Amino acid sequence: MIITEIVGNVDDISSVGRHIERVYFSSDDLVKRIQRVTTDHGNEVGIRLADPKDLVDGDILYMDERNMIIVSVKSDDLLVLRPLSMQQMGEIAHQLGNRHLPAQFEEEVMLVQYDYLVEELLVQLEIPYTREERKVKKAFRHIGHSHG
Repeated sequence: MIITEIVGNVDDISSVGRHIERVYFSSDDLVKRIQRVTTDHGNEVGIRLADPKDLVDGDILYMDERNMIIVSVKSDDLLVLRPLSMQQMGEIAHQLGNRHLPAQFEEEVMLVQYDYLVEELLVQLEIPYTREERKVKKAFRHIGHSHG
């Protein structure tokens, strides 16, 4: 089976009464438009998305009256930052931006993929953080840029 488009997302379409198979992705793989994967039931699926759209946790790759194949994202090793002030938020955002590190925001926290150098920086700047295994809904997207 070759998937060329996303049917929808389980947040918007009910899965009640359907047999569900899942395909597990690392957050890095969510940005790949072409790939071959295997469901948790051992079925091989090819993905060749026509639209340049990242996969998101809960996306439905296939659906009929009785079956669904759903994207599930594996947990990432993350630093969960909890700056105490706008000053701290600005300092760490500036530092991470200089390193071209992607970040995500959930409620009152900033999420970045674990890196021991970033952890050392957080300690140096006295910014509260925890290291957690956490599932993100979308990929950490690196933005291409040069200082040339």
